[in-house]
Formats: sequence, structure tokens, C-alpha cells
Amino acid sequence: MRLSPLRSRRPFRLRFLAAPLLASCSLAPAAQAQDAAARAARTLATCKPAAPCDSPLPVKVVVVSLFEIGEDEGDTAGEFQLWKERRGLTTRIPFPQGFHDLYYNPDTQVLGVVTGIGTARSTAATMALGLDDRLDLTQAYWLVAGIAGIDPQDASIGSVALARYVVDGDLAHEIDAREIPVDWDFGYFARGTQGPHDAQTPLDPSGGEVFQINPSLEQWAFALTRDIALPDTPEIARERASFTGFPKALEPPRVLEGEQLSAMTFWHGARMTDWANHWVRQWTGGKGEFVTSAMEDTGILQAMTYLDAAGRADRDRVLVLRAGSNFTMPPPGTDAASYLLRENEGYAGLEAAVENLYTVGSVLVDELLGNWERYSQTTP
Repeated sequence: MRLSPLRSRRPFRLRFLAAPLLASCSLAPAAQAQDAAARAARTLATCKPAAPCDSPLPVKVVVVSLFEIGEDEGDTAGEFQLWKERRGLTTRIPFPQGFHDLYYNPDTQVLGVVTGIGTARSTAATMALGLDDRLDLTQAYWLVAGIAGIDPQDASIGSVALARYVVDGDLAHEIDAREIPVDWDFGYFARGTQGPHDAQTPLDPSGGEVFQINPSLEQWAFALTRDIALPDTPEIARERASFTGFPKALEPPRVLEGEQLSAMTFWHGARMTDWANHWVRQWTGGKGEFVTSAMEDTGILQAMTYLDAAGRADRDRVLVLRAGSNFTMPPPGTDAASYLLRENEGYAGLEAAVENLYTVGSVLVDELLGNWERYSQTTP
């Protein structure tokens, strides 16, 4: 258990409560919701983006999506749509300093942000959000919930992985694979090393190459979600059936622990998957296991590290969930280029991935909101 060092920026004042004020505490839920909505409306009417604000909106949970498909509601769901529709994120907060407007539920104090695809956008949006005086994020938990490529050596599409480490795949040296020495497996190797198999040079993690998720928070989250039965679908079953020789890929979707590799390049193939496993093991000192591939999470965690140092957010309250929408390599008998191009026409596991992200993430959100008196002060 960890005691959060951060508190609300609003000063605490001891008040003597008269009877009328005490009576207001027993408002019916509908009246409380109306009152919360009215307070939010007043704040948004008087406080402008990127400007001082004396009445910030309290936030308990930030749901971080990376992209949406088409509209925010009513069409094919990307990462954000289910959260917006099912969590009542109906209060729009203009966010011109970011990729997408924010949406908020004044009653539950859940906030949704869409950062945009890629590390640059996710870093900028997270930093802009953390510095926005209209929002009090000092006690907020952050749930990064996005789709990903998934290693068929670890799980099937539709599975949801909680990251213990997030590793950057962009900060590196590179030599074209056609020019590498004959004893190198990869032309991509860590800065400060003499090649991909240099185990003598210590790696300095302070450069943004690796971020560890708060272990106690991640373990708490996994304990709450590990036994969730995720639904199987005919589409997933058909896709995984071709992965003969990969027993975990042949299983139905499940919740597991596994590391997230963030890289701006959408890579694919058996050799690249081998590189990803090597890269994650190297940067985590053998403690991590590559499971999912995406783009944004090191940017989010770098911004959160800076925001924590500035007292604007709590870096130890970040969780990363990634659900497999596609495999990181083709099945036996299929070449990488053909499989990648086919997948780009539509991920076989997209619908299941976004649904399962919501299912698993909602268990965590409900636990936080239902026991906020405890979790606001003490991080699991």
C-alpha cells in the first residue's frame, strides 16, 4: 500500500456545518447529479482552456484512449466510443491544445481523453491535460486502454494484457538488415551498446527507454481482473485456428500480464517479433515478457513523469491495458507482407478488443469509484 503524496490543489478549510448544509448531503442521486452538472457548467463557462481557473473540476479516473473511428458515437467503435456511451461522458470540455475534445461525467468524475495516434501526440496531449487548470487531477487514476498487436506466443487476439513495464522501441541505433555483421540477429540495437548482443554495457533507463508501472497497483489490478471470462467469437476462432504450433494463440481470449512495446513504426513479422522479445528482455533486465505492440504509451508515461514532478498528477496511479486486435506475426505458411496488408484492411480482433478493454477496465473503474474514500488517499 502506498500513501499518495499528492493532494487537491484547492486549500482545505474547516467549516462548521449548519443543519441546512447537513441536509443537503442527503440529496437524492438525481438531485446530486443535477447539482454536479450545474457546477461543471459554471466552471466551463467561466474558465477557458490554458487559462487560470479557480474552480477546477475534480477527476477520479482518466480513461486514456488513443484513437476513435469516425464519430464518437453511433458507428464502428474505436477505443473511445464504448467509454463515452456507457460511462455517460456527456459533458464536452473544449480542448484546443490537444487532439480531441475531452468528455466528462460530473456525477462520477470520470474523464475521457483521446490523445491521437503516435508518441508525439500522446505526449503532447497528456502534458496539455495535466497542465489544464480547469481540471484537478492530483488524485486521479489514469487507465490507458487501447488495442495492440499481440504476440501469438503469449495469447490470442481479444486477450487483454496488463503491462508491468512499458518499453520504448524508437530510441536506438539502426543498421539496415542487409548490411549487418553475419553474427548479428538484428540491425537495431540500444544506444550506448556495441551491438544487439552487447550484454556488458549497462543500459541507462533514465533516457525514456523503459518505464515500470507501479508494481502494487498493477498486481492489485491483475488480481481483480485475472479471472474475468472474456467472450469468444467466431471471427477470433477462425483467425487463431491457423496458428498451429502456437498453443497459447489457439486458446480463447483471456486476461494476462505482459509488457507493452511502444514504437512509432507499425512493424510486423516473425523476425520483428523475435526482436521485440529480445528488446523487452534487454531493457527490463530479463524481468519482462513482450506481449503487446502499440505506439503511444512511453509518451504518456514520460509526460506523467514530468507532471508528477510538478505536483500535477500521480505517476504511481497509471495503469496500461492493451487488448490484441491483431497478431504481430503471420501464421505458419503465410508471408509477413501478405498478412500485414490483409490485416490493414480490418483487424480480425478489433471489435472483441475494444469490447474486452471496456469489460476489464470497467471492473477497475467500478472498484475505484465504489471505494473512493479509501483509494483517493491510498494507492493500492
